[in-house]
Amino acid sequence: MVNNNKNNNIELSKENIINNWLPIASSRNAKWYYSAFHNVTAMVGAGVLGLPYAMSQLGWGVGVTVMVLAWVITLYTLWQMVQMHEMVAGKRFDRYHELGQEAFGEKLGLWIVVPQQLLVEVGVNIVYMVTGGKSLEKIYQTCCPNCHPLRTSYFILMFGSVQFFLSFCPNFNSITFISFLAAVMSLSYSTIGWGASLHKGISPEVDYSPRASTSTGRVFGSLSALGDIAFAFAGHNVVLEIQATMPSTPEKPSKKPMWRGVVIAYIVVATCYFPVAFVGYRVFGNGVEDNILISLRKPAWLIIMANAFVVIHVIGSYQVFAMGVFDMIESYLVKQRNFNPTKTLRVIVRTGYVALTMFLAISFPFFGGLLGFFGGFAFAPTTYFLPCIIWLILCKPKRFGLSWFINWICIILGVVLMILAPIGALRQIILQAKGYKFFS
Repeated sequence: MVNNNKNNNIELSKENIINNWLPIASSRNAKWYYSAFHNVTAMVGAGVLGLPYAMSQLGWGVGVTVMVLAWVITLYTLWQMVQMHEMVAGKRFDRYHELGQEAFGEKLGLWIVVPQQLLVEVGVNIVYMVTGGKSLEKIYQTCCPNCHPLRTSYFILMFGSVQFFLSFCPNFNSITFISFLAAVMSLSYSTIGWGASLHKGISPEVDYSPRASTSTGRVFGSLSALGDIAFAFAGHNVVLEIQATMPSTPEKPSKKPMWRGVVIAYIVVATCYFPVAFVGYRVFGNGVEDNILISLRKPAWLIIMANAFVVIHVIGSYQVFAMGVFDMIESYLVKQRNFNPTKTLRVIVRTGYVALTMFLAISFPFFGGLLGFFGGFAFAPTTYFLPCIIWLILCKPKRFGLSWFINWICIILGVVLMILAPIGALRQIILQAKGYKFFS
């Protein structure tokens, strides 16, 4: 009996050491405004730059409707996840897959959630590598228009080199200041995006007719635009991991300060997204680029500033999404493969991951197509309908009641989005890839 207690104590002590080393559960002293910073950083980013382009594919009526619906639905599903974080007494679902395991079972929950979550987080990191590199390239071209052009690959390498150093930050709370800077930058460059567009004014030749000249092109363009908008609302994949960093007691559960931070974050999201999307499309019409800042060519100093803000923001966004991947890999290695939780292991894992995403970004820098593809194929399940399915299983709302109907509507819309959006994006990637040379 004594030996059993001793063995149990040793196992608990070992588990505590591992949890204190892993990035998600190692620190639980975050404030409510930490969640606001992290959620803004996770959500606003590459997506906002492509919204005017998405509007040009959909037109005013459909575009405005889809934008508003996406904002409302994702706010609702985010509320669900915050509520479900501590729905079982004495237990916290610190990771998305843990909530999935509670709903679908230990093995099935892992297979349903982990592949999708990894696809989202790795996909976002690849897109942010591309975004950061292209923004650096735009700064270089604007500062020195007569200089010898450099390959996009070089700028992605420059951006990636910063991530090698920042990836050694151990947990979410250690990147709070980076996240704060990123959140401020997102508001700043979004304001520049719509403010500079408004200042430029609407040209006499602006055209709001369908972007594509053929009906096939219009259909595929609309489908890709749905993915672009889905990509813009992408914070759900790390929301439980962010909430896990907050203190919680039965008297003061973490869902209250977390929800406060989420509401602030979504107000900021609305402030960034809607003006950029609507003003950008109003000014440039169907001639807008897939990155609104590329459409803005003057004044030079403002374009340089806006792209610098983008770079700073996606530096922080990359780390927020990468932290979830680091936690998955490190958890697997120390818990399943019995590796020792050491700094050496952390350096190898994180350096390897950053190198992989940088290599993939250099190989496939198709910014617009990547947004639509990852937005539809990966973000739709984890953001739009998986939280609703889990809610129906765990909370069991009254059948044919209001909550039941709302969740099924979200599920149907999310499934349609998941099926249709990648089709248009894949076509766009193929068209953009025709004249592309690897590592150009």
